[in-house]
Amino acid sequence: MTTPLTHLNDHGESHMVDVSHKDETMRCARARGVVRLSQETITQINKQAMKKGDVLATARIAALSGLKQTSSLIPLCHPIRMTGSQVTFEISETCIDITVSVSAYDRTGVEMEALMGVSVAALTIYDMCKAMDRSITIESIQLEEKTGGTSGHWIRSQKP
Repeated sequence: MTTPLTHLNDHGESHMVDVSHKDETMRCARARGVVRLSQETITQINKQAMKKGDVLATARIAALSGLKQTSSLIPLCHPIRMTGSQVTFEISETCIDITVSVSAYDRTGVEMEALMGVSVAALTIYDMCKAMDRSITIESIQLEEKTGGTSGHWIRSQKP
């Protein structure tokens, strides 16, 4: 048995799903993505020596701005009342791992907001570093964990 597409009405037209019948609950999501850069570019980021300024500080603000704009940019997303967010970066020799966590007390989840935050942070890093490093890649933007709502707790499985 297949689940009906809830973003289509009885006439097959796209519409925003009515969530008014859902309970307001605490909902959290964590997403991550990776930006691969040259060692030289990572060194310059760590020294805060990039010509456009502090890459990670700017990417953090971009992530926060992006997650707040999700419902404006993704056509069928509901605006939600976010109650918290966190943006972290882990830097290695050739990559920056971005993690964005978002929480809300609302009727629908925050997965898209977390994914949008990661995406905008990654694009900002790319923009701020592209003059120095044309080989930058953005990889593996994905949901890692979510809690709340009728589907409960979900965490990405680690495959051996």
